[in-house]
Amino acid sequence: MRVQLVVAVIFFSAVALPQTHTGKIVPAITTVPIETGTVTVLHLAEGYATSVKVPEEITSVVIGNPTTFRAEHSEAEPQLVFIKPVTSAQCESNALITTKSGQHISLYLVSGGRSAASARVDFLLEYRLPQSFSSASDRESFLIPETISLLPKDAIEPPRAFVQEKNVVIRELEKQQHSASLVWQGKELLGAVGNPVRQDDLEILSFSVLNNSKRTIELLPPQIELTNTDHANGSRQIKAEPIAISDFRMTARRLEPSERIDGVVVFKRPAFKESSERISLEIIDAESIDKPLRLVVPFTWSAEGEEQ
Repeated sequence: MRVQLVVAVIFFSAVALPQTHTGKIVPAITTVPIETGTVTVLHLAEGYATSVKVPEEITSVVIGNPTTFRAEHSEAEPQLVFIKPVTSAQCESNALITTKSGQHISLYLVSGGRSAASARVDFLLEYRLPQSFSSASDRESFLIPETISLLPKDAIEPPRAFVQEKNVVIRELEKQQHSASLVWQGKELLGAVGNPVRQDDLEILSFSVLNNSKRTIELLPPQIELTNTDHANGSRQIKAEPIAISDFRMTARRLEPSERIDGVVVFKRPAFKESSERISLEIIDAESIDKPLRLVVPFTWSAEGEEQ
């Protein structure tokens, strides 16, 4: 009887042990520069903690789906955050890290689950400032400071087109900040677009976002998409192609309840489109990345300095 009891205890103890990844793990240590508007893919696996190190103090960490991933941050290690999956199932989500100077770092979290035959796991992901920045104090906000040159060091004078584009971006952002007659769309997260302006082969689109909820909202970088909708089948979306963004500015990325922010996005639009296609500006809540706010962008625009 005692032998049977011992066997039973061993069996149930083994069942109670946490099940971790059973496949082959390929560990990785990666160093990447901090770049505005980019998203870094982070490979994780159950039973392994991934360290993310940034060059300055971390003030907040937001996980898109906290039921699948967990983040841990300690004041004793102000530049480190530890992320790990809390489920053995295959899962995906996102994370947003905010630093003391206002820098936002976006991560795309991927876990292959326990059933994966082999998996790459990022043991350490270290962010470093670009070579053009000597210290974290050079980045006092998310907006690109106008005093930082984006041209080669040996350039004597910036090209005229470059200066004109930057001037138009700043002007359109200031115009949007003072615009009061906006057509808002959405529910908890409201959005509105301004009149597109064309500068050479680029389009400069201003927009505004209003937090109409009772919670704080963290925004991801805006996205532009070319979509095709099948109206004969219940307006089902049958295609979504991303359009590359060359630049964007936002007055803030964190919105308190009833707070409004303004922004500008610069992109090269397609020369033509089908009648069923449309261009959309996507405003994405970090906690609801699968439900972005889509704002239709007019396909006609005004030349720089003209009214549409």
